[in-house]
Amino acid sequence: MLQNMSLASDPAIAADAAPVFVVEPSATPLAVNERAGLLANPGFGRVFTDHMATIRYNEAHGWHDAKVVKRAPFQMDAASAVLHYAQEIFEGLKAYRLPDGGAALFRPHANAARFRSSATRMAMVPLPDDLFVESVRAIVRQEADWIPDIDGGALYLRPFMIASEVFLGVKPSTEYLYAVIASSVGAYFKGDAPAVTLWVSQDYTRAAPGGTGAAKCGGNYASSLIAQAEATRQGCDQVLFLDAVERRWIEELGGMNIFFVFDDGSIATPALTGTILPGITRDSLLTLARDMGLVVREEPYAIDQCRADAESGHLREAFACGTAAVVTPIGTMKLKDGQFRIGSGGPGQTTARLRQALIDIQRGHAPDPHGWLDRVI
Repeated sequence: MLQNMSLASDPAIAADAAPVFVVEPSATPLAVNERAGLLANPGFGRVFTDHMATIRYNEAHGWHDAKVVKRAPFQMDAASAVLHYAQEIFEGLKAYRLPDGGAALFRPHANAARFRSSATRMAMVPLPDDLFVESVRAIVRQEADWIPDIDGGALYLRPFMIASEVFLGVKPSTEYLYAVIASSVGAYFKGDAPAVTLWVSQDYTRAAPGGTGAAKCGGNYASSLIAQAEATRQGCDQVLFLDAVERRWIEELGGMNIFFVFDDGSIATPALTGTILPGITRDSLLTLARDMGLVVREEPYAIDQCRADAESGHLREAFACGTAAVVTPIGTMKLKDGQFRIGSGGPGQTTARLRQALIDIQRGHAPDPHGWLDRVI
């Protein structure tokens, strides 16, 4: 069995045994009654659990020192590479409470594979998939009591990796810190609106061919914030980005993929061309739609065509999807020269059907034919 202080850095070596995480419980966990108060209405991304998982990498020891410890601030040198060259990546996935009281992760191996792909794109040492999966399992085992017992409640997990070598110079780091923190969450979007409104950004783009659009790195999100702020000023919930070359083709939202439903019952989503994040929720919905017998297309879709289709009635529904928001109906799109409504401006039947099918699997209320649930406890 792999020992904690000598975890192999080669996935082929690491695959023959489950990694060992040393658990060092917090001496000052939050009191049960205080935790219950927080879980009654946690919001999204503001309530954090007692513990985190950490693993370190350097060239001498490979991946090593895997622990579950009290969540605490990092001590970092001011010359740490991540602070100057933004060499970092992250993931997002959820653990759900099951009907029998247990808990399960949704498709953690898919997150592990995307994390590895992001690391490769950012010239970072890839974390072996088994280490990634065991790290999130370890946190769920430790923090299962933090899963909110509310409608839509889940434990949101944020694995991330940063370049921790201390140097000034433009080169890949030789040292990394990987960690997983956990947050008790409810609904992503606030308010009771039946659908969100999108601001179509015509001045800013998210990613260009050859860039980092398919990697889940913080720089992609940092560059989207100015457009999101613009969307907020326009009274919109989210920003929709177009391609960087022609400023015509729909790509994705600031943090979600997008789907369209047409009057013939078919659905479409922009194809993955390297500038769009390959969402795991996106992939799951494509699979579920095909299971339902729906015609599914992954193809380019222009914003002017989208507007024309909405106005003619050919486009009946649209929705955004991602781990945080799951499936969110889109009611209206706004541009500089006006706005247009999609369908009724609220949730559509196909959107609702796909959303319910996904949620039922995630929460253990329906069969899991694709083996997506990873039961932890």
